[in-house]
Amino acid sequence: MNLTDRLIAPNATRGEVAVGFGAAFGGAALAFGLARHAELSWLGVAVVTLVAFDLFGGAVVNATDSAKRWYHRPDRTSLHHLGFVAIHVQPFLLALVVPGFTWLAATIIYASALTGAVLVTAAPRELRRPIAFGTTAAALTITTAMLTIPHVLAWFAPLLLIKLLLAHLLPENSAR
Repeated sequence: MNLTDRLIAPNATRGEVAVGFGAAFGGAALAFGLARHAELSWLGVAVVTLVAFDLFGGAVVNATDSAKRWYHRPDRTSLHHLGFVAIHVQPFLLALVVPGFTWLAATIIYASALTGAVLVTAAPRELRRPIAFGTTAAALTITTAMLTIPHVLAWFAPLLLIKLLLAHLLPENSAR
């Protein structure tokens, strides 16, 4: 398995690779500029930029047909999907390096994503899409309206939730 297979998906099309890396690099550049403007430490700038690369790229890549086929192949279970969500510990990395991004905010964002993932994966297949959208809407409200997040990271929770709950957890659309 090569690097593109690992970062995008096996058998990804040229278009999927282009939009995935385009989103990743574009998002990383945007976050880099925001982090520099916010005068974060160089460590903070580096972590924010890497997190943005992952989330901007991942939100797009996880929505591709190739990634859907890969992550939702027959041998994948709800535990695999929950594990994928659980390893996204970026909120805690940001709490370590971004002043004003609190451990409480990190915990609530992480718990919102994980709770949403449990609700989606526990739902009957035909209800997963509406439940994913409903839990994402609730989590977005909690993480953007009820938490105080530094302006430089206002994008973080929405993108994490989109990447994990909407792009990753939902299988290919069977209505094709």
